[in-house]
Amino acid sequence: MEFQGTPQAPQINYILCCQCGTQIEPNPTNMCVACLRSEVDITEGIPKQAVLYFCRKCERYQQPPDHWISAQLESRELLSICLKRIKGLNKVRLIDAGFVWTEPHSMRIKVKLTIQKEVMNGAVLQQVFIVEFTVTNHQCDDCHRVEAKDFWRAVVQIRQKTDHKKTFYYLEQLILKHKAHWNTINVKLASDGLDFFYTKKDDAKKMVEFLSSVVPCKHQSAQELISHDIRNNTFNYKHTFSVSIVPVCKDNIVCLPQKLAASLGNINPICVCYKVTQTVHLIDPNTLQVAEVSGPVFWRTPFTSLCSPKQLIEYMVMQVDIVLDKEKPIVQGQISQRHVLADVWVSKMSDLGSNDQQYFCRTHLGHLLNAGDTVVGFDMLNSNLNNEHIEKLKVEKLPDVVIVKKVYADKRYRNRQRKWKLRHLNDELHNMETESALNEYTDFLEDLEEDPTIRQNVNIYKDKDKIPVDLDEAEGQEIPTISLQEMLDDLHIGGDATGEEGAAMLE
Repeated sequence: MEFQGTPQAPQINYILCCQCGTQIEPNPTNMCVACLRSEVDITEGIPKQAVLYFCRKCERYQQPPDHWISAQLESRELLSICLKRIKGLNKVRLIDAGFVWTEPHSMRIKVKLTIQKEVMNGAVLQQVFIVEFTVTNHQCDDCHRVEAKDFWRAVVQIRQKTDHKKTFYYLEQLILKHKAHWNTINVKLASDGLDFFYTKKDDAKKMVEFLSSVVPCKHQSAQELISHDIRNNTFNYKHTFSVSIVPVCKDNIVCLPQKLAASLGNINPICVCYKVTQTVHLIDPNTLQVAEVSGPVFWRTPFTSLCSPKQLIEYMVMQVDIVLDKEKPIVQGQISQRHVLADVWVSKMSDLGSNDQQYFCRTHLGHLLNAGDTVVGFDMLNSNLNNEHIEKLKVEKLPDVVIVKKVYADKRYRNRQRKWKLRHLNDELHNMETESALNEYTDFLEDLEEDPTIRQNVNIYKDKDKIPVDLDEAEGQEIPTISLQEMLDDLHIGGDATGEEGAAMLE
């Protein structure tokens, strides 16, 4: 029996380096690592310094050739941008890449790279080196155009031909709540409306889609050729979107065309608009029948308001008689459950003390009125109405007075009592120098207080600057108010990370 010992490892035959004579293991170059690196530099052709362009306004980095990307320090996105800025990496094999820590305010970014490359006679050499990037401030094209404020590629022109801008004030709050103006570069006040400017056509389209979903409207589009490059067949257009909102506001009195009234359940043509959302909400004050008119339906059979807010007259309620269910007329359409039908005798505030003339009418505000209250309405008996639809109605079907709303208190008292406020798209757009404009905006604020369904889509903020009203003055005044639970805290921050002033909102 033969004894077998432990197998021995094969012996390595060493050779001498052809350059320095150091004993090394055999390799295709017959050179040691030190001599090989002195003879061959695989990082040759790769720059050790480069430049990164950074836009301070939008905080984005430029990615070649002309893209701007948001990236945080030492993030994957920033590393990808840095590697694309290094020339010559396609000639070597990239093994590893990472950031070397630098002071954030030094405007320097260092990237440590590990590369491999095949050198003499098939030998593979690996090397580690650092590339230093200098961050240079450079304003991107988008921010440059925004700063110019005269550059735009698309504009959305919103118009509403009415005497009162309640719908516009409500639309402004919807835009702020849903942040639909996020990509808007400028907002300008125009005749009967506002103009929203954008750098991209798609952003303008999104605004038009938003408007179509919140208010009854129609829109048209047009484009204007600015320039044309015949070499690459590219065109430069400016796009215009015209949005027309239905010219009917809350508390307007309308006379429906007979064809439209028949299609809405044979509702009486004389109606009051009590709300405007995606549709125009109408109510017949004689029967409590309600109907909704959408934008497409309105533009097929348009109608206008019978009077402006300045033509409404104040009346004093002399007597209120609630109409019993058995006395209510039978209607085909839907009946409002929020309102109460009542027979009311009213007298003009201007006639009190001079004559005792009273007017009889039916109203949908029976749940709000008591004898001695003040209301505003339209005197149809003594008015000269130039309306083609109302001329087709019989005289006996026209009411003497149409009551629109109840007056709770004096406007100045309610303004002092109001402890909340709203935000605006642009303070310059709210020019309250004239008394008429101030009254229109005050009417909108009063509508928010009186109707909880309207203020559900509005962000309301606490106004800590308001001084509370004296108890003696407030005694006997019953006005609608907004609870503190419905208000938001208006939080202002002095500066953000860029050193500029900013504001934050707590909801």
